[in-house]
Order: sequence, then structure tokens, then C-alpha cells
Amino acid sequence: MNTSQLTVELPISISNDDAQLMLALKLFETGKASLGQAAKLSGYSKQAFIEILGKHKIPVVNYSPEELREELGL
Repeated sequence: MNTSQLTVELPISISNDDAQLMLALKLFETGKASLGQAAKLSGYSKQAFIEILGKHKIPVVNYSPEELREELGL
């Protein structure tokens, strides 16, 4: 996997860990990062990251209605 490095100046009220988690959540939510990539970026295991996704109301699987019908064989 190709990677790049990002340097950001954060307000003192935002920790590096919080910023990394928020970036990972948004990258996963928008489909720019896989579950594994986002979990690694956030510093959490996949299982822990899935739990965090739930707390933030971000679905782990995001099917369109058509994809869901197809997946369920309807």
C-alpha cells in the first residue's frame, strides 16, 4: 500500500489521537479507506473500530436499496 504523511497544526483542545480517529472515521465513511486501513490509521483493532463506528452512527456496511435486495435474493 502506498502511503503519504500529513502534518497538521491542531488547536490545543484537539489531541493527535482524536484528530487521527476523526480522520479515520471520515475516510471510512466516504469510502476513501477500507475498514482495515481506517482501523490502522486510528490506532484501534478492527473490532474496536467497528464499535466506534456504531457510536458515531456510521454503518459498517452501506448497501444501496438495490444492492441490499440483490444480496438478500429478493
